[in-house]
Amino acid sequence: MNLDLSPELRAFRDEVRAFVRAELPADIREKVQKGLHLGKDDYVRWQKILYKKGWVAPGWPKEYGGTGWSPMQRYIFDDEIGKSGAPRVIPFGLVMVAPVIMKFGTEAQKREHLPKILKSEVWWCQGYSEPGAGSDLAGLKTRAVKEGDHYIVNGQKTWTTLAQHADWIFCLVRTDPAAKKQEGISFILIDMKTPGVSVKPIVTMDGGAEVNEVFFDNVKVPVANLVGPENQGWTVAKYLLGHERTNIADIGRAKHQLARVKEIAAAERVEGGALIDDPEFRERIADVELDLIALDATILRIVAAETSGKPPGAEASLLKIKGSELQQALTELLIEAVGYYGFPYHREAMEHGWNEPPIGPDYAAPLAPAYFNMRKTTIYGGSNEVQRGILAKFVMGY
Repeated sequence: MNLDLSPELRAFRDEVRAFVRAELPADIREKVQKGLHLGKDDYVRWQKILYKKGWVAPGWPKEYGGTGWSPMQRYIFDDEIGKSGAPRVIPFGLVMVAPVIMKFGTEAQKREHLPKILKSEVWWCQGYSEPGAGSDLAGLKTRAVKEGDHYIVNGQKTWTTLAQHADWIFCLVRTDPAAKKQEGISFILIDMKTPGVSVKPIVTMDGGAEVNEVFFDNVKVPVANLVGPENQGWTVAKYLLGHERTNIADIGRAKHQLARVKEIAAAERVEGGALIDDPEFRERIADVELDLIALDATILRIVAAETSGKPPGAEASLLKIKGSELQQALTELLIEAVGYYGFPYHREAMEHGWNEPPIGPDYAAPLAPAYFNMRKTTIYGGSNEVQRGILAKFVMGY
């Protein structure tokens, strides 16, 4: 596998870097660099800038408004965007449901939803997990009963990220309760403004309300919103989860976080010297950096295979495991670097424009919330224990 970039790819990388330097709004850049709260408007504003450039959907084919880039171009783009400190594209529309609609949706569904997703005119959320069905997703109980040209949906979803902002939700529902668990599930699209849909925030350890419960009380959904055949939603769900798990690795953002660890460790003092010169802490940074280099090399091998026409398979589970564990390790290093200054938590200090004096260095305030928030990464998208089971079955043959 040749990892050297061609002159064309080096030029493309330089173009991406120059674009981000010139076009990323200064206030959004500052929020990301300082770990401050990003609102819906921040994400939408950046996505519209990417859309204007034609770069908001690097994984989409040209026929739907995407870039038509090669796998290596997509890798370079994601890597540079992450390292630059730009916000990540919210994945639920562009990265998750859009590929599903392209592959399984009707022409009417494509015409209705894809242009609005591309332009960031609608905000999507994911309705998979339920109180009794998380890692065992096939145990879901939300029911959809067909009555004429509508389904009547009743049930509950939980841990629904950013549902408070969502215009639409893509959902797994049970359409045949008599079938085996994985055979009676369907994939449907629900307008969040439909009567009977309600959202209740779940306040997390970092004090935020990023995740929610979503309730469906006799919600009427047109049968035309069914994606793929009825009772074949499990196939659709697995296809979508492959995109979600690959996206979780977020290697470029991990590189940005590693640079931040080194910057903070260079600023922190311990026993008269810089923390980054402490042998034990340097060794811990080196361990994380080696894991990051190994993960990056694994992604490049997958990119090379994709270039040859081989789609990712169980490798998505490997990327999810190592990427999520790496993100957690980086937040651990960050909070340990500032010591007791990482203990206080003032949510107001996470907002742009907060002008009260900080407790300790100003970079310490967001580190504890980030640490707590990242505990979720080994759980969502299919817990890492489940991903190890997938690897054992499909790679090792157990």
